[in-house]
Amino acid sequence: MGKLIGYARVSTRAQDADRQTADLLAAGVRRDDLYTDHGVSGARAARPAFGAALDALHEGDTLVVTTLDRLGRSTANMLELATLLRERKTGMRVLNLGGGDVDTGTPMGSMVFTVMAALAQMEVEIKRERITDSVFKRRAAGRDLGGRRERFTDSQINNARRLIDTGQPATQVARDLGMSRATLYRRMGELDARQWITSQTH
Repeated sequence: MGKLIGYARVSTRAQDADRQTADLLAAGVRRDDLYTDHGVSGARAARPAFGAALDALHEGDTLVVTTLDRLGRSTANMLELATLLRERKTGMRVLNLGGGDVDTGTPMGSMVFTVMAALAQMEVEIKRERITDSVFKRRAAGRDLGGRRERFTDSQINNARRLIDTGQPATQVARDLGMSRATLYRRMGELDARQWITSQTH
C-alpha cells in the first residue's frame, strides 16, 4: 500500500496552516510526509513545498489536500497536475469531498478531476465577478471616484468631502480614490486653503 503525501498552503505569512495540518494528520498523513507552503499564492508556479511533495510521490502513493484550491487557481494548472499524477500512477484525495479518493489513473477519475478543476476555477471567476460588479455599482452610485491617479481634481476632492459628510466612511472613500485616509484629509485641507486664498483675492 502506498503512502499518503499531504500538502497544505496558505497565501500569506500572516495566516497559519494549523487547520489544514490537523485535517491532513487526521486523514492518516504522517507528519514526516506533510509539506506546507507559507505565504505562497496558488497562482504562482514556484511553490517549493508543493514541488517537494510531488517529488516525494511514488507509484501507488496518494497526494492528499484539504481543498482543491490548495493545488492551483486555473483548470489548466490542475489538468497538468492530473496528467503528472497519472503518469506517475499516483492518486489524489481531497478531504472536502467527504474523503473520497479521485483516481486520476482511470477515465472516470480523470473526468471527475477535470470537473472538479473547472468548478474550482469557476468559483474563482465568480468571486472576481462579484468584486467587479461591486466596483461597477460603486461607480454608478458616484462612490467610486476614479481609482488611483497621480493627480486629483478639485471636483474629486469635493466629491469625496460630500460622501464623507453624508456618512460614507472616510477610509473607504480614500481607498476608492487610491490614497490613504490621511492623504485625503491633507488634500481636503489644501483645497480649503486654496479656495480661501481665492476668495480673499476677489
